[in-house]
Amino acid sequence: MARERPVTPEVVREHGLNAQEYDLILDIMGRAPNLLELGIFSVMWSEHCSYKSSKKWLKTLPTTGPQVIKGPGENAGVVDIGEGLAAIFKMESHNHPSFIEPYQGAATGVGGILRDVFTMGARPVANLNALRFGAPEHSKTRHLVAGVVAGIGGYGNCVGVPTVGGEVNFDASYNGNILVNAMTVGIAPADRIFYSAAAGVGKPVVYVGSKTGRDGIHGATMASAEFGEDSAEKRPTVQVGDPFTEKLLIEACLELMATDAIVAIQDMGAAGLTSSSFEMASKGGSGVELELDKVPCREDGMTPYEMMLSESQERMLMVLQPDKQDLARGIFEKWDLDFAIIGRLTDSGRMVLKMHGEVVGDLPIDPLAEASPEYDRPWLPTPTQDDDDPAGFTPSVRPAEALKRLMATPDLCSKRWVWEQYDHMVMADTVARPGGDAAVVRIHGSNRGLAMASDCTPRYCKADPERGGAQAVAESWRNLTAVGARPLAITDNMNFGNPERPEIMGQFVGCIAGMKAACEALDYPVVSGNVSLYNETNGQAILPTPVIGGVGLIDDLDRIAGAALPGPDETIVLIGDTRGHLGASVYLRDVEGSAEGAPPPVDLAAERRNGDFVRTQIQGRRVSACHDLSDGGLAVALAEMALTGDCGADISEGTAAAGNLPPSAWLFGEDQARYLVTTGDAKALLAAADKAGVPARAIGKTGGDCLILAAGEAISLVELRAGHEGWLPGYMSR
Repeated sequence: MARERPVTPEVVREHGLNAQEYDLILDIMGRAPNLLELGIFSVMWSEHCSYKSSKKWLKTLPTTGPQVIKGPGENAGVVDIGEGLAAIFKMESHNHPSFIEPYQGAATGVGGILRDVFTMGARPVANLNALRFGAPEHSKTRHLVAGVVAGIGGYGNCVGVPTVGGEVNFDASYNGNILVNAMTVGIAPADRIFYSAAAGVGKPVVYVGSKTGRDGIHGATMASAEFGEDSAEKRPTVQVGDPFTEKLLIEACLELMATDAIVAIQDMGAAGLTSSSFEMASKGGSGVELELDKVPCREDGMTPYEMMLSESQERMLMVLQPDKQDLARGIFEKWDLDFAIIGRLTDSGRMVLKMHGEVVGDLPIDPLAEASPEYDRPWLPTPTQDDDDPAGFTPSVRPAEALKRLMATPDLCSKRWVWEQYDHMVMADTVARPGGDAAVVRIHGSNRGLAMASDCTPRYCKADPERGGAQAVAESWRNLTAVGARPLAITDNMNFGNPERPEIMGQFVGCIAGMKAACEALDYPVVSGNVSLYNETNGQAILPTPVIGGVGLIDDLDRIAGAALPGPDETIVLIGDTRGHLGASVYLRDVEGSAEGAPPPVDLAAERRNGDFVRTQIQGRRVSACHDLSDGGLAVALAEMALTGDCGADISEGTAAAGNLPPSAWLFGEDQARYLVTTGDAKALLAAADKAGVPARAIGKTGGDCLILAAGEAISLVELRAGHEGWLPGYMSR
């Protein structure tokens, strides 16, 4: 065996550990670690795996409720959806790898989140992806968009799970650090959930799936550091995915899960064999002995260090009942997958690693896991700004021109170019396709469904983190409500810059506070999630981006609402108060050239009241279409509904009756807790709203081939569609 590189202070720093952390390692080990042991500490104590800067604050989030079967702490969250079934879901980031190698970075992000879900016994039924790219004019943006979208489509389409929703936004803050957040939702029998705690002295530890290679080594450490000028040199740390093997792995695991063979199971994600074995042993209070020469490898001469830290894809670790080994082996060999018994559980409380009978690593499990650093980093609150007064606002252009501009901006344009590259109909259970408020997927063999969406408004979080965090949760809740679903729970993906900077840590703390308040007010707990810090390059941080992935339940798929205007002669009703709040709006940013101002206030009591009312009306079939109001306010929501339904509308009377509000504030203000609905019986709907104490007003009628926003302010759907549908394909074809 080649002579091992000595552990020096420089080597310690290369592994992302500071002097204090290394001193703690010396205390735990009672001696200096060898290189393999140092590498294991490095990945296990990385920000990506240990959450050492964030767990103090994550603990404050609400994580329980009558619907919650399992909250944070496992591979994914689990909620009860009735009739003996559970929904299992999680969102996770693959940001740094996707910037370095966009196709494989995004593809393996999809593969990794799929494994988090099916390792718990669920068949994946839907994928979503929340994507943030740099400014369109930046030299790398087009290349990154093309690669990431191709990677998501290439993996998801081949593995046979529909990609049904998500987001795509652009901002210069992401020029040097894009965000690729992947979410998977699966369904499992509620009494057949599989966990990762491994117990039972002598039981075999089994490796299944693909062979181990040298790809992805130190991926978790890379994801816990900001980028510098050498990011392109880190290309070897990006994993390579094989969706066809993943499909085989899904089927083999689900087949084995139908038996009583599995004691514990864990996917090999970040930090690979290291994290999976440590987590299983720590949760089960066991020790583990691994014989690394039995690990299936696809490259010659791999060292123990490389085997333990590799992040090669499509691999799982299991603990099996001893008398079921042959049964399990037969299943995995049938699916043409590797199956190797590489170790056993012990009662030593230690991780003992052997190579050809020689001990090459010996670490205590619980001290390593439980003593991982937890930092209470200094933080500074973001200075608050005064709310704007729209009464004196003077626009630079007329509303029709402003709407035409907004609908053709990178953030608000149609993302059809993206989602048409994804197979969103495979499995034949997709009910509501991408492009609406929330995707809807049928619970197979029933008339019930799951609704799902991802949401975040990063510019709000930058201007006022607490409001921004609350708004992200509230918008997720509204998007599920707008299709008629009862929101159940969320997963989150907390994307921020360097937490060692107090102003960045303050953004994180503020967003968590807002999220906590919203989750509690809406009975909408957090059941899983991911934290991605150090998203910055050369000291330039991304916008704070706490993405919320929400899942809701629909009891009757015949009682849902779409976001398309249904045809002529329907009354358009605006639900919720409109004060014309323009601070931090896309209108100010993209039309008036100003990004200043406080984001809109979030009245959580109004969110709950208005949303519960809208959902009741949808389920009672008194609403023919529904769309929540967010970016771009009333005018943009109406335009999206009109283009989706290919039907015009006239809201000029509503604009004229807006009181003292300037038309631009009425049309483009981003006040929260609002929905736009259509109905064939406005009198009954308005009476019901009045009885429920919900602000509601009729503002216009559907029909024609134009949008009439105000007297003399009409814009044809043909003209509107040209800009809205044309921007992204035009940009990508340049």
